[in-house]
Amino acid sequence: MQDFASIEWFVLAALCAATAAAAVWWLSPTPRRRGMAHDLLAADGRTDAVFLFDDNSLIGWSSGARKFIGDQAENFDWSMLRDQLARSYPGLPQSPGFLKDVGPLVLSGTAAAESREAHCEWIDGVTRVQLRRSALEEQNKSLDQELTTLRAAVHQAPYPVWLQSEEGNVTWSNLAYDNLSQKIRGRNADFADPLFTDLHDPMTSGKPERISIPLPESKKKLWYNVSTTETEAGWLCHAVDVNAVVDAEVAQRNFVQTLAKTFAQLSIGLAIFDRNRQLVLFNPVLIDLTALPANFLSSRPNLLTFFDRLRDQRMMPEPKSYSSWRHQMADLLEAAAEGRYQETWSLPSGSVYKVSGRPHPDGAIAFLFEDITAEVTLTRQFRSELEMGQSILDQMDEAIAVFASDGTMTFCNTAYGSLWQMDPEASFAKVSIMDASRVWQNTAAPTPVWGEIRDFVAGYKGREAWWSRVQLRDGTPLICKVSAIQNGATMVSFRPPETAALPASQERFPAITQG
Repeated sequence: MQDFASIEWFVLAALCAATAAAAVWWLSPTPRRRGMAHDLLAADGRTDAVFLFDDNSLIGWSSGARKFIGDQAENFDWSMLRDQLARSYPGLPQSPGFLKDVGPLVLSGTAAAESREAHCEWIDGVTRVQLRRSALEEQNKSLDQELTTLRAAVHQAPYPVWLQSEEGNVTWSNLAYDNLSQKIRGRNADFADPLFTDLHDPMTSGKPERISIPLPESKKKLWYNVSTTETEAGWLCHAVDVNAVVDAEVAQRNFVQTLAKTFAQLSIGLAIFDRNRQLVLFNPVLIDLTALPANFLSSRPNLLTFFDRLRDQRMMPEPKSYSSWRHQMADLLEAAAEGRYQETWSLPSGSVYKVSGRPHPDGAIAFLFEDITAEVTLTRQFRSELEMGQSILDQMDEAIAVFASDGTMTFCNTAYGSLWQMDPEASFAKVSIMDASRVWQNTAAPTPVWGEIRDFVAGYKGREAWWSRVQLRDGTPLICKVSAIQNGATMVSFRPPETAALPASQERFPAITQG
């Protein structure tokens, strides 16, 4: 029994020992430290080398640390690292345990490790030493990269850039400036001699200045807008190619001159007002038509002042009152801006002007003044002659009607209206040959004359003059004569038989009439 108890105690002790061993293995820091070491060895772009120590023993290192360790990795410890780094980083602790007590240390390198630093820290039982570039060196490197980029950008800029001293010498230039200098002066030219010589004004005013450079063996010039900036090293100058702008300005100026010459040859007075209603353009004819002084027009008067002066010169219809004149000007301006102003001015002098207003781009307004006195006089004279001819024909006893080539009645006298009891002016519709012949047929005895007249007006047959006898239903005899006149028109007249003798050869339908 006692032996059996001893065996039980032995088995129990063995189980306890195995359990303890398993716990020790499970809680061993080696796997965790291996994973942590991998993380601690991770480096950034600034890192040169990383060392990991467990107490004094080296347990991990980066690829950059191999030059310090060499082939002594198995025996390498803290004291060996300190011996190698003591000259460059004199503040390195005697033992890693110092870091556990005082916390992380950042040691700046001496002349032997300029712009370097050693970052030492204790992390969960592992001492980490990181050799890296200092933040200042990283900043300087970034600045160097930025400076290199800027230098390349300025050097490769498509427009000339150069540095000019206070004495006027070129101390630096980019590739575009060098190429331009070679193009103008050749390869053997002195680059210290400035290519742009007229830079005194922009250097003092700070405003860009347009400067030209004559091309060799040519009358052509190259134009640039040169701007300058004062720096500690001198004047930094930039030249922008504006040849396209200059060519456009020259073309515009030539166009304006051509336009001005064209306006000068017009027989119509022209006055153009800008969006601010200031006179910006006029032609010589305007002076002749309005009698306004040239110096007054050249002073760029506004629109109201312009028309006030016309009113004072009695060169426009006199308004009933000054207040109505202001309202009239407001209506005139509104109508001109919409392009619907067009009036005829009858002046006290007897002249007649046609005035129209038209909108122009960018809010401008153009007024056109045309002297139509001769035209109006001719029209009035022509109208007077027509009225006189009408009056003369109205005094005749012979009834006359005129039909155009399209068959519409264009004229008849008073005797015609009395004979056929019709007034062409009584209706808005035009009277045609069909309408007139229908009246003739209803008023006269049957005869083929009316059909012949319709064919004659339409031009279906020959256009030789002819006549025939017709008779009204009341027994009144008439002589109907048909004649061709200008522009394909036809004149039809009616008269009593005894008023005149007609050629017998031109008579039509004599037998029908006698019968």
